[in-house]
Formats: sequence, structure tokens, C-alpha cells
Amino acid sequence: MNAIVTFVRKVPLIEQIAVGLVVGILLAVFAPGATPFVSIFGDLFVSALKGVAPILVFILVMNAMMQRKSDGNTQMKPIVTLYVIGTFAASLVGVCLSFLFPVTLQLQVGNSKLNPPSGIAKVLHSLIMNVVDNPVNALLKANYIGILAWAVVIGLAMHVAAGDETKKVFDDLSKGITIVVSWVIRFAPLGIMGLVTQSISASGLSALLSYVKLLGVLISSYALVALVMNPIIVFLNIHRNPYPLVLATIRESGIYAFFTRSSAANIPVNLSLCKRLGLNPDTYTISIPLGATINMAGASITISVLALAAANTLGIHVDFPTALLLCIISTVGACGASGVAGGSLLLIPVACASFGITNDIAMQVVGVGFIISVLEDACETALNSSSDVLFTATAEFAERARNGELRDEDLVPRDR
Repeated sequence: MNAIVTFVRKVPLIEQIAVGLVVGILLAVFAPGATPFVSIFGDLFVSALKGVAPILVFILVMNAMMQRKSDGNTQMKPIVTLYVIGTFAASLVGVCLSFLFPVTLQLQVGNSKLNPPSGIAKVLHSLIMNVVDNPVNALLKANYIGILAWAVVIGLAMHVAAGDETKKVFDDLSKGITIVVSWVIRFAPLGIMGLVTQSISASGLSALLSYVKLLGVLISSYALVALVMNPIIVFLNIHRNPYPLVLATIRESGIYAFFTRSSAANIPVNLSLCKRLGLNPDTYTISIPLGATINMAGASITISVLALAAANTLGIHVDFPTALLLCIISTVGACGASGVAGGSLLLIPVACASFGITNDIAMQVVGVGFIISVLEDACETALNSSSDVLFTATAEFAERARNGELRDEDLVPRDR
């Protein structure tokens, strides 16, 4: 048993998920009789995610509000502003591509009661009522809008009232719940095997086509943000050709992040790149770790696209004002995404709640996200991490440009 555990720990999770995906397809095609037994793993995995997700969102967001710095550091304000603008713009790109190329998924609706909104007024009414829901009831019934709202309110209050020791306790609690989530996600290969087997047995190999199309929309969105949207944001700030800086951050940060699939693990790489760009260490030593936590453009795309895919599958009409509200929810949700692999997927129910989609169905969408995470998570992390350096550099270069001190060669990192 110890040998098996050691082997599992050594093999990267993404490779295990790929194996689970392949085994699930093979079982569905060549051993359909095993489906009732194998599908148990998928049901257990989804149930575990449903159990841990509400408390995860509540603890992480509340802790983020408690731990935020209020020292009025003006050097950080333009960077944080760019982080928020970039994340919101990314969600807009994801929503637009989802409208242009609508995706539907193979979901088991069953007897789930749907309450699709009839328009923006209904969405806002439902949103407001969910916001003021009893916090205990919100946790019990997985009302993610209420959970998010109460986490922000309580976190802000505790930021003022709590002492350093209390804040340390909640920081430790946040780390603890993140570890619990990582344990659950370690069972993703078995869960994916069960979900894929169940899906293909019910709908045939055609079920995989929806995954391919969904992955295409996601990766296209990541690429458009990295190569079009982000350069526009940079140009509007520094008024110079942005591509030398954009391509440098993708090449020297994004590629590393693609393979590590962890913004936190890529922090040393980003710090080194900032140094070679000649940035102020007093700023980037703060902004880079902060960006690994709240600058989540890729996560906002994932949340938006998968939430709209769920709405399309259930025949819920989404008008433009509602889609704009989804972008705001995705931006806020992405900033609270967990640092573990696939952490952004656990925020999908927050967005689905704005469409009246139940937690049971939303968690099936999360399962679909894990199925495509072999490529999705790597591309998402590459965008997230490279944007940390890009916007940190943009904020400082914009200040230099205003003072007439920015040179074209500053946009290219020095040799190692």
C-alpha cells in the first residue's frame, strides 16, 4: 500500500487525470456492463466537491478580506487596478466567444428544479434576495451568492475588529481548507474515469465532441486575451508597441506556468523576470505574490464560459445585461479562486447560481471542467501567471512614460 501511495504522489496529477480519461473511454466502449460500478467513483467525486465547495468559498474570501493590507501604498494601486481590469476584460472575451460559439454539455438534469430568470430584473431580484439570505442557510443550501456576500461583509468587519492572532487563526484555517480541497482533488482521476464512463455509456462517443468544442472556446479565449486584449491594455498605458513585453512575459513566464500549472509555484520565475526587466523590487516583491492570488484572468474566462455552457444546455436565455452581470460575478469569483489545481472550477457554482441553476447541476459542470483540465488548467495558469509580470511592468513603465524616462529597450528583459 505504501508503494502505491508513493507512486501516486510521484506521478503528476494531470497525468493521472489523463489516464483516468482514457480508461473511462475504454470501459464505456468495451465493457459497458461495468458502468454502474465505475460510475460510483464519479458520483462520489461530485458529491465530495459539493460538500467542500461552499465552506471553501466562504473561508477563502473571508480570509482574503481580513488579510488585505490598508497601508495606502500608492505604488500598488495602479497594479491592482490593472489586475481587476484585465480579469474583467478576460471574462468579457469569454462571454463574447460563448455567444458566438454556443456550447452544450451532456448533463443529467433529472428532477432538478430550475428557476431560469426571465431577464435582468429577475436576475437582480434573485441576486439581492440571495445576498441577504441567512448565512447559515446559505452554507447549508449552497447559496453561493449569499456565501460570497457574507464572506466579504464578515471579512471586512473582522479586518477592522480582529487582532493579529485572530487573523493568523483564520489564515491557518484558510490553508487548512485548501489542503482538504487538495485531498479531494487527488481523487479526480477516479472521479473523471467514472464521469466519462457514465457520460459515454449514456450518449455515446458524441459526448466527447461537446468537450472538444468547449475546450476550443476556452483556449481561443485565453489566446485572444493574451495576444489581443492584454496588448491593448498595455498600449493604452505606455503608448508604445506592447508586443515585445507581452511576448517576453509569455515566453519567460507563461511557458513555465503551462507546465507547472501553479501560479504560486511560478512566483520565483516571475520575480526573476521582474528583476531582469529592471523593475522596482519594493513593488514587484509585493505585486507578484498578490497577483498569484487575485489576478485570475484565465479563471474568470473558465467560470464565464462553463456557466454559459450550463445555461445553453438547460435552454436558459441569457440577455446582454445578464451576461454583463455574469462578467462581474466571474471577476469577483476569480479573485477568490483557490490556489490548488482546478481551484477556479470550484467557483463555477457561484456564476451558475445567477441563472437559477441548482447546485447538483452546477457540480456536474465542475466535473466536466476536470475532464478537460488536462489542457484547460495548463493554459489558464499560463495566462494568469504571465499577466502578473505584464501588469506589474505596465504600471511602472506607464509612470516612466509620463516622466519621459521610458525607452524601447526597457520592454525587453536583460540577459540572465
